[in-house]
Amino acid sequence: MQTVAVPFLITEVPAAVAVLDKNLCFINHSKIWLSEFNILDKNIIGKSYYNVFPETPTELIKIHQECLTGKKSSSTGQKFILTNGEIQWLKWRIHPWKNDVNQISGIIITMEDITSQKYEEELLLKAESIARIGGWSVDLVTKKIYWSKITKEIYDVTPEYDPNLKEVINFTKASSHGKKILHLINTAINEGTAWDTELQIITAKGTELWVRVMGEGEIINNKCVRLYGTIQDIDTKKRTALQYQEINKRLQIATSGANVGIWDYNLVENSLIWDDNMYSLYGIRKEDFKGEYEAWQAGLHPDDKKRGDEEITSAINGEKEFDTEFRVIWPNGEIRHIRAIAVTQRDHTGKAIKMIGTNWDITELKNTKLQLLKTEESLQGTFESSSIGMVFVGMDGKWTKANNSFCNSLGYSKEEIINLSFQDITHPDDLNEDLALLNELIAGKRNSYQLEKRYRHKNGYDVHVMLTKTVVKNINGEISHFIAQIVDLSLRIKAEKKLTKLLNISGEQNESLMNFAHIVSHNLRSHSSNLSMLAGFLEQEKQEDERQRLIGMLKEASSSLNETVLHLNEVVQVKASAHENMKGVNLYNAITTVQKNISLLLQKKEATCIINVPKNQKISAIPAYVDSILLNLFTNSLKYSAPDRPPIIEITSNIAKDKISVTFKDNGLGIDLKRHGEKIFGMFKTFHKHKEAKGIGLFITKNQIEAMNGSIKVESLVNKGTTFVLNFDKH
Repeated sequence: MQTVAVPFLITEVPAAVAVLDKNLCFINHSKIWLSEFNILDKNIIGKSYYNVFPETPTELIKIHQECLTGKKSSSTGQKFILTNGEIQWLKWRIHPWKNDVNQISGIIITMEDITSQKYEEELLLKAESIARIGGWSVDLVTKKIYWSKITKEIYDVTPEYDPNLKEVINFTKASSHGKKILHLINTAINEGTAWDTELQIITAKGTELWVRVMGEGEIINNKCVRLYGTIQDIDTKKRTALQYQEINKRLQIATSGANVGIWDYNLVENSLIWDDNMYSLYGIRKEDFKGEYEAWQAGLHPDDKKRGDEEITSAINGEKEFDTEFRVIWPNGEIRHIRAIAVTQRDHTGKAIKMIGTNWDITELKNTKLQLLKTEESLQGTFESSSIGMVFVGMDGKWTKANNSFCNSLGYSKEEIINLSFQDITHPDDLNEDLALLNELIAGKRNSYQLEKRYRHKNGYDVHVMLTKTVVKNINGEISHFIAQIVDLSLRIKAEKKLTKLLNISGEQNESLMNFAHIVSHNLRSHSSNLSMLAGFLEQEKQEDERQRLIGMLKEASSSLNETVLHLNEVVQVKASAHENMKGVNLYNAITTVQKNISLLLQKKEATCIINVPKNQKISAIPAYVDSILLNLFTNSLKYSAPDRPPIIEITSNIAKDKISVTFKDNGLGIDLKRHGEKIFGMFKTFHKHKEAKGIGLFITKNQIEAMNGSIKVESLVNKGTTFVLNFDKH
């Protein structure tokens, strides 16, 4: 606590100080108080603080009240948003003061408006952030290193990171960069020399980064006690500069290798600068060139000088860009053809001030063009008499010229052809591929392409051709047109289709006959065994009622055999596709029919059949195939049943979208899928030492179900049983 000082001392104190009473009215204040807070009223003694400062923030009012209770408050800077939206930063120290009887009678406020200072700090921080410039310092006495926020961001470290000298050196890239910064640091320490350099660092995250480092030493008593400076992220700028240097180097190599000259003509000063290649293009020595427009014009062929002047003038006037060809005469009298292209630079008023261009020697191209012109007549004869169809195609796709063979293949006259484009008579299904390849020609991605396609003959039918299209460019390297050649493939295509049809028919017939043979050998064997067993039981049975039951079973077996024979007849009738012979098959009836056919085999094995299939559920299938598949799965479950337990066969079905899934599960010997999984559906593959195992049943089953657009898969555990999952189309 403190009492009020002598009024004179408060008035003259060199700081903004005010003394308030218990009601927070001004008792006294320093002269600086009025100027610090721009108070126009010079007589504020006796007035309330809040009348003088009506925008006083609520937080500060609360602090005033707390200090009246005996507390102290200080702040090095706090941001307030006033009620009018204005932002104000204040720095203060507030103490209560006591009267002569030691009672709190008010508060003493020492306060400073630091808003401008804070704005400057924020602007400085913004500038550092935008320019990516960080600060650093090294205390050489304590070895303490300070990094600013931006510096830590540049080095990819956390804000809490505390750098040390060894790690800082390690951040600098190895080899010349590390040696370079160490040399600069040592020089600064020993000689007080400042530095400004660019080098690469490796950040904490392993990123290679180009930075600009500036630093200098602080010398006290001829001894360097501190190093400090800035570091700036210049990676993008530096890499761009390096890339530019590399590109410039490549350009120099390319222009030199291609013998391309580069020139710079300053129109204001009439100065002409050539690179070394220009002198060789004009056949003169560098020291003989005067470096002005007239020196260039002097080397031109007399017949080209006037045109050269006119084209330069047109470019300067903005009428057209400078893009021309002319002849130059070398000192030895040799004439060379030169191609020249230039761009014109202008000032802010549009006045031409400079032309920058390139020259290159096209003499050989010119000579080649002349030779091509001489051979044009002979090529024209070859074009017309060729047995291969040939046509010129313009950039718009229209035919500009066609030979007789091309017209004959498509049935059009030459006059009719040139009024059409290839798009007009290309088969719609072939047009997109042809256009895509043509666009690649135009884009320069290829020089030619070959495509088998169809044209529409004038009479309406398709003409199959092998098309070869090639780019033709003019002397400037620009595409002028395309040459298309066609070989009529109609007779070959017709023969191939006929042969393919015959092969398909033969293949389908062979497949039908193979399925028929497999079903006869595999399925009828089961019927035969069943009939044989029934006949044997009937022969031995003496009781009349049992004989009648066996006779009934014999009739059912005979009926089933007849049905199987009818189904086999359907297989024989399959000529083109299995799908054409598919029909709705009642799944439940098909299962129970096969169950009846092998009833004695089931009884002999004491097998239990559990059928959980809806009675009205239909699948889309070939009845003979379904009968064969189910019979094979039933007999396999009995044939490979476990010797120590009766067979249990469980059949279930469920619907998934447009498919019906049938699960055929038994509790038999099972199959070792690790050993046999990949070949379980192979022909003549057996997995148990059973005397009746032929290795054909599952092969037939898989082929039959796939022929009906279905699928089959197997799950099995040795001595636990086997589960087959069959998928059929829903009818």
